[in-house]
Amino acid sequence: MPSINLDTLKAHRARTFCLLQSNRVSNPAGALNYVNARGFIFFWPISGIDLPSLWTAVAGERSVSDNHDDPGHVTWGWKDAALSKKIWYYGKILHRKATIISLEIAPYFYALTENYGSPEEDYLLAYEEGRLTQAAKQIYETLLDKGTLDTISLRKEARLLNAKESAFNRALEDLQKDFKILPVGIAEVGAWKYAYRYDITARHMPELLEQARPIGEAEARQKLVGSYFASVGAAQLRDVTRLFGWPPELVKRTVDKLAQKNVLAEADHPRKTGVWMALTELI
Repeated sequence: MPSINLDTLKAHRARTFCLLQSNRVSNPAGALNYVNARGFIFFWPISGIDLPSLWTAVAGERSVSDNHDDPGHVTWGWKDAALSKKIWYYGKILHRKATIISLEIAPYFYALTENYGSPEEDYLLAYEEGRLTQAAKQIYETLLDKGTLDTISLRKEARLLNAKESAFNRALEDLQKDFKILPVGIAEVGAWKYAYRYDITARHMPELLEQARPIGEAEARQKLVGSYFASVGAAQLRDVTRLFGWPPELVKRTVDKLAQKNVLAEADHPRKTGVWMALTELI
């Protein structure tokens, strides 16, 4: 079995993760270009998951600073300013963490959701089948009826003021992860004068539904896994499973298809155990 060339892999990641001072992102336009080039990234780096992040692309390979004056935190303002502009898709998607997805790649994510038909009906089927909690149902129905609302108003209108904070936040995450709702702006409300404003995805970005309609599940998975490997260069199947949350058999089937197309190849990692998959040019 061939081995991964670690020098080539290191150079690949230096480019795709923007680890060199020479290729750092330094402004909002650069951030958009970076998201479009990578397809999807995390907003913050996530421990234990290899994927580019906007923080790393701006601040380098270091932990997120607790100092609010850290220059790397300029990303926060860029992200907030972009919420209403529809230049990318933002929400808690992958691993329930803040994810930024290019408009080209977003339909492939949407194609893998169970949002098959009318936004006014899909959520009811999800609730009846036990895929949506009562809190998530109330949040969705409130946005459907009232329109865009900030988090504080949404909790009140959805009659969830007495619900546990964790249950309310989990419901927001569930709905974002399934591309049912997304943050579309910032409201100066609450004790911190800062809260997300949410809307129904199908209402805010109706074009997404039409773009996703002709995309089959196998095609969508191959597109997303291909984009993932284009960023990280090499990974094990368990890494793919953990990131996307798909059943292992679907991950293997998808990776096998990409191997048949000569996009990926099975390889040994010179310093780590197990079987790896890598971009063919890195072997």
